[in-house]
Amino acid sequence: MKFPTPAASGLACAGLLMLALAASPAQAGMQWKWRDASGATQYSDRPPPPGTPDSAILARPSPSSRQVRVAEPASGASAAAAGNAPAATKTADPELEARRKKSEEERVARQKAEDDKQAKVRADNCERARGYERSLKDGMRIARTNDKGEREILDDKARSEELQRTQETIQSNCGK
Repeated sequence: MKFPTPAASGLACAGLLMLALAASPAQAGMQWKWRDASGATQYSDRPPPPGTPDSAILARPSPSSRQVRVAEPASGASAAAAGNAPAATKTADPELEARRKKSEEERVARQKAEDDKQAKVRADNCERARGYERSLKDGMRIARTNDKGEREILDDKARSEELQRTQETIQSNCGK
């Protein structure tokens, strides 16, 4: 068995070391680190997949280490395509803004519908409570069913308690 000479192995090690050092600053600074859905730590020079929560992203490339290499276009078609890239981003922003605006309008419409529904329920409750208040104040005989399912007539004390509860309902549902 033949062993390499110390000079040759030293030269090979130095070459590998130089190669590793030359590649590491550019690549190490551009590393993403995140936990995937299964909990495993992932490393990549590309961002994590869409839908990865920010809390799962453990490291991002630093802005100073991002070195974008721009290749010279080989033909006029590539140059035209590169020139259209900013225009494509500009058109994406108005579309995104339009979607946001539409979503906000839908949310406002849903909220208004819910408010209208609640206002209708309050108005109905108010009308019923006012009618019941009139019945209580008119002095007519009012019967209700007790816990045992028996019918009982309200006496003066029960009538005043019922009138108090009805007035509280009127205040909460009728506004004034």
